[in-house]
Amino acid sequence: MPLSMTETLAALEGGTLTARDHVEAVLDSAARHADLNAFITLDAEALRAAAAASDARRAQGKAGTLEGLALAIKDNIDTADLPTTGGTPALTGPAAADAPPLERLRAEGALVAGKSNLHELAFGITSNNAAFGPVKNPLDPAMIAGGSSGGTAAAIAAGIVPAGLGTDTGGSARVPAALCGIVGFRPTAGRYPKGGVVPLSPTRDTIGPMGRSVADVALLDAVMTQNSPELTRVPSNAIRLGVPRRVLWEGLEPAVAKRCEVALGRLAAAGVTLIESDPEDLWEDDASASFPIVLFETMRDLPVYCAARGISFDALMAGVASPDVRGILESQLGDGAMPEAAYRAAMEIHRPAMQRKWAAWFAQQDLHGALFPTTPLRARPIGGDETVTLNGAEEPTFATYIRNTDHGSVMGIPGISLPLPGDGLPVGLALDGVANGDRRLLSVAAALERLLQE
Repeated sequence: MPLSMTETLAALEGGTLTARDHVEAVLDSAARHADLNAFITLDAEALRAAAAASDARRAQGKAGTLEGLALAIKDNIDTADLPTTGGTPALTGPAAADAPPLERLRAEGALVAGKSNLHELAFGITSNNAAFGPVKNPLDPAMIAGGSSGGTAAAIAAGIVPAGLGTDTGGSARVPAALCGIVGFRPTAGRYPKGGVVPLSPTRDTIGPMGRSVADVALLDAVMTQNSPELTRVPSNAIRLGVPRRVLWEGLEPAVAKRCEVALGRLAAAGVTLIESDPEDLWEDDASASFPIVLFETMRDLPVYCAARGISFDALMAGVASPDVRGILESQLGDGAMPEAAYRAAMEIHRPAMQRKWAAWFAQQDLHGALFPTTPLRARPIGGDETVTLNGAEEPTFATYIRNTDHGSVMGIPGISLPLPGDGLPVGLALDGVANGDRRLLSVAAALERLLQE
């Protein structure tokens, strides 16, 4: 079993592992798993040089919290020393500066193992990238890794790196975490310093830490927020969780339903209070807010980012290689563009209504979180970018995979996907919280992780 991030750090701190040896193991594993196509850029010599500098800092007693730890960084997160492509051909070369959250990780000694592959421009859920090739699922290379942070998820699940960063706009850290069997966390919107990410929707975009355990993502979260890394240990009989059956538990693949129901049984047997209850209807507001926010902000903010990188939006569009991504962007040109009135309604009416209803439900039921399957189905074969088969019917791929993660992204609340025990392709269990309750949610997630692994 590959080491988790916290286990790797313990070995580095204890002197049983050097950064140089850690990096060599990462490079060796990356070479052995090259067929997964988890990375777009991996500069071995630069990584070795960074490891040597890290070992020197440790020898001088100047080690940071993450000293010598190699992380996979999704290739839509700006790096000043490695190319930031966004998974699209027109974006080449390094950005002007590291993304601010990455700056904080590097300041504590973290190393960038490489830039991980993703769905082109992060505008999809399969990571089947026509420009750089598809990311393959380590559990079954014929299957998708999920997206858009598929490369980071695959690299962690394969044991290439212990942890890394993805991004999440509609589920892009949590969905691949679920499909690859790791932990993926979406923080409250605005929790980490803004900027430094190829934008889809600044309202909804956030960097999302990913790892092999809740402790991994909690430590990355602490460093990026410059807060204490300690989590409160929560006894199982003090935890109250909502189980919102409407929509989120409907129409599941049988294997997903079974594993998630078994998980509920184990939690209840351990003393967790499960409350079968739904918030006031969110779904009409979600439908009216979701795409208007993303599409309007993409066409407003992506050209600005391109200009700062020295290319035109026309040049970006000319290079888009993935048919699904090209189709989305072209639909927003000319008369087909999302009307500003729909965007204003989403931001001023529908999104606030969802936030009020969700917060009121948590308060009324005195909840620590809401539990539901991260995705209605497990990984499907690479190539099904338009439709997937679910319970005998052909369903739209993108909408089906983000069905259970989109509402949280629209509201800007924290959410985490935990891997469930079981054979076969992985299944994720989602735990959502309330805005700015990130550390409380992570503490509860750590308790659930212990209970589900016992």
